[in-house]
Amino acid sequence: MVYPKGGFKRATRYVIHRMSRLPDDPHRIARGIFAGFLVGFLPLPFLQFVAAWAAARLVRGNLFAALLGTFNTNPLTTPFFAVFAMSLGHWIMGVEGTLTFDAIIDAFGSAGVDLWRNFWAIFTPATMHWGGLIRFWHEIYLPYFIGALLPGTIISAVAYYLTIPLVTTYQKARAAKTDDRRERRHRLKVAVAEAKNRLLHRGDKDAENSAGEDDSSAGAK
Repeated sequence: MVYPKGGFKRATRYVIHRMSRLPDDPHRIARGIFAGFLVGFLPLPFLQFVAAWAAARLVRGNLFAALLGTFNTNPLTTPFFAVFAMSLGHWIMGVEGTLTFDAIIDAFGSAGVDLWRNFWAIFTPATMHWGGLIRFWHEIYLPYFIGALLPGTIISAVAYYLTIPLVTTYQKARAAKTDDRRERRHRLKVAVAEAKNRLLHRGDKDAENSAGEDDSSAGAK
């Protein structure tokens, strides 16, 4: 879940390989990749596949390509992008205060405590607390979401325009290879048929010669 067994390079090549082999129009595949890439950058824990499916349906893209596109992020690169997106979101929204590692951890901790207390408050007379969750929403989640939209859209658009020629080239090469295999099979069938005809013709001639020799022998007797 954290580091692919074959490494990120091999995992990336596998995703690209699967994406290029999708049997669909290159533009539909590219739209699916765009939807999946964009969703992959957004803070949607445990909902990325559902959101990618919905986004692909919205833009009429390939659904499987959208699911593959969500793998554009990983646990090693996401923290760096998250900090960048939150910083950008703070700047866009004009949120005051310095975004530090301690502030992020504290906001997550306060939100977690509120979630735990509110869960138990459902079954007990305890009072629900929303201060930590509200703080998390305004200082972490919302800035992250807004800050991820702009770079996520730009990167997804680049992926869209790169996908079209990549898939088109692969599909043309695959079609040419398929035609070549079909042509070789056809030539092989023709060669086998001709060889079979020659053998049958030779067999008929041998039978005629044998019959002629038998007639000659009978006449001599």
